[in-house]
Amino acid sequence: MNDPIRTRKQPKPRDYPEPPEPVSVGTYDNHTHLEISDGDNPLSVDKHIELMKKAGMLGAVQVGVTLESSHWSAEVAAQYEELLAAVALHPNEAPLYETTERLEQAVSEIAELATQPRVRAIGETGLDFFRTEGDENIQLQQQSFEWHIEIAKQSNIAMQIHDRDAHSQVVSTLRRVGAPERTVFHCYSGDVELAEICNENGWYMSFAGNVSFKKNTHLQQSFLVADPSLRLIETDAPFLAPEPIRGRPNAPYLVPHTLRYLASLSETDEAELAKQINHNTLGVYGSWGD
Repeated sequence: MNDPIRTRKQPKPRDYPEPPEPVSVGTYDNHTHLEISDGDNPLSVDKHIELMKKAGMLGAVQVGVTLESSHWSAEVAAQYEELLAAVALHPNEAPLYETTERLEQAVSEIAELATQPRVRAIGETGLDFFRTEGDENIQLQQQSFEWHIEIAKQSNIAMQIHDRDAHSQVVSTLRRVGAPERTVFHCYSGDVELAEICNENGWYMSFAGNVSFKKNTHLQQSFLVADPSLRLIETDAPFLAPEPIRGRPNAPYLVPHTLRYLASLSETDEAELAKQINHNTLGVYGSWGD
C-alpha cells in the first residue's frame, strides 16, 4: 500500500503585530536595532517611528554593534528627533579583528563617533562567553571592552553592557578599571545576586520582553529587587518580542506590552511605572530634544 500523501507543515507567518493600545504616559525604548530587517514585511525607519507614535512611545536608542551599524546609528539619530544613538563593537565582533592593532584601529573609529551630539552611549559592549571560545579571542574581547569603557568615560556618555554567561567577569572588570558614571546592563540577564550588585553600584538594569516569559523567574525576581531608580525598559528589537506576541518580529512600538507586564508584576500603576522609567532614561541619555 502506498503511503498517504503527507503535507509539509507550513511555517507560521512572521509579520509585525498590530500596535498595542497606546500607553497613557509615553516612554522610551532604551535599546533597539532598526538596521536589522526582520519579518515577512520589514519596516522602514519612517514606519517604525510612525508606529511608535501610534503606541504613545516618545523615542528609542538605536544601537550599533559593528563599525557599519554604528556609523548608520549615528547618521539616523542625526536625522530623526525620535532617535538617539549608541555606538560600539559587539563583544563577538572583537575577535574577528584577529590582532590588537587592527582592533585598536576599529575602536578608534568608535571614539570618533562618540563625539557626535546625538550619540549618547557606548554600546553594546561587554563580554560574551556563550559564543566566544579560546584564550586569544577572549583576550581581544576583554581588551575591546576596556577600551570602550574608557571611551564612555572620556566622552562622559553612558555605556550599554552586553553580558552573556560572563556576569562575574563583567563585574570584576567594572570594579577594576572603574565603571562609567552611567552604566546600563542591557537586556538584563542576571539573577537577584547581580541585581543587588547593580543596586550597590548604581548600575542601571534594562529589562527586555523576555522578562515576560514564564520560565524566566530569575529576571522577574531581579526586576522586583532592582531599585526603582535603576530600572529601564527596552526591546532589543527585532529580538525577544514579549508575551503575548512572542515569536513575532519585535519593534520599539511594542514596548507597551513589556511595560504593562512589569506594572502587573510589581503591582504598580502603569502610568507611575512609565514616569519612573522616563525619569531614569532621561537621566542616563539626556533629552531627545537636545
